[in-house]
Amino acid sequence: MTVPRNDERSPLRRVAGSTAGRSAIVVAVFVAALWGIEVVDSIAGNALDQWGIHPRDGGDAVRGIALAPLLHGGWEHLAANSVPALILGFLGLIAGAGRFLLATAIIWVVSGIGVWITGGTNTVVIGLSGVLFGWMTYLAARGLFTRKPLDLIVGVTLMVLYGGMLWGVLPGQPGVSWQAHLWGAVGGVVAAVLLGRRARSESGPGNSRQVGAIAS
Repeated sequence: MTVPRNDERSPLRRVAGSTAGRSAIVVAVFVAALWGIEVVDSIAGNALDQWGIHPRDGGDAVRGIALAPLLHGGWEHLAANSVPALILGFLGLIAGAGRFLLATAIIWVVSGIGVWITGGTNTVVIGLSGVLFGWMTYLAARGLFTRKPLDLIVGVTLMVLYGGMLWGVLPGQPGVSWQAHLWGAVGGVVAAVLLGRRARSESGPGNSRQVGAIAS
């Protein structure tokens, strides 16, 4: 006869060791890092903001694309992006960290290149909002391609709660890069198509082991 072994870990450790716990920790650390970067930027007199994307300036294009989402134009800008980053990042990670990180890389690059090509002349574009729009469209659309009930439910729920934010892909508020929003949203759809079809192909007969590895 066997009996279940007692889990001697504290409730806090059990939560932290769960998928939801790990996802929450990862996204919280990421957002905390953004606040840390803004602290450094404030001390440096906002000098880091010049490391953003300079549209059609080839000198530091790669650096700008890589760093722009990590920089913000002040505490209000960062605070506005932090809450959606926590929510969307958590939802993406809990459904499959590896796939979500790959989706983020696609969104990051598509948004950055799009802004570099179409952004306003003599401007510097910074902020996480392009990535956030990409996360939104990726999470909203992926269920259409994976055909997984949970993905579909998350997608519908996000469209009901946050679908209005997609109006941000249109020109409007001065000082806000609608191009980053637009290309981020495009990157999210691209990621949903590519990774959703991949997930469907790998969930076919005989591929359960591979799917489990990707979704971990």
